[in-house]
Amino acid sequence: MPTGLRFLESITLLILDVDGVLTDGGLPYSADGNEIKHFHVQDGGAIRLWQRMGGVVALLSGRTSPAVVARARDLGISLVLQGVADKLPAYEELCRKAGVTDARVCVMGDDLLDLPPMQRSGYSIAPSNALPVVKRVATYVTRRCGGAGAVAEAVERLLRRNGTWSAAMRQTGVHG
Repeated sequence: MPTGLRFLESITLLILDVDGVLTDGGLPYSADGNEIKHFHVQDGGAIRLWQRMGGVVALLSGRTSPAVVARARDLGISLVLQGVADKLPAYEELCRKAGVTDARVCVMGDDLLDLPPMQRSGYSIAPSNALPVVKRVATYVTRRCGGAGAVAEAVERLLRRNGTWSAAMRQTGVHG
């Protein structure tokens, strides 16, 4: 094996930022001051597929929102850390809780706070609407924007990378 290339381990933990990844990054508020978040249904379906294939999902957000707790509950995501100003220690905590090493983690982020865990993880993904510096750090940049199916695209990429995409499609009844 050439020097500098390491064995590519299967990714088992997918850590997602919320604003700009699971949402479009906008911060709309209702008239009574409550924050509203819009999540894409295709991302939710992909997260469920990732979980069915044995993967674990965690949410790691710099902001705190009850909508994130509700969405995580809907999707069966138990690893949720919000209001995190320094994401690297939180990333380390999520890895410990999931029992994985950096090589088995993919972080998907779009903003400056996401850079330290993206750089530490074995694989990193940025949505197409990420900051340019984040896209330069990412292993892969999706064609789709955050909040518009970027997570679904990322999950497909990871399942293909892990060699489980065909099995995932068979589980959903898709053949060919």
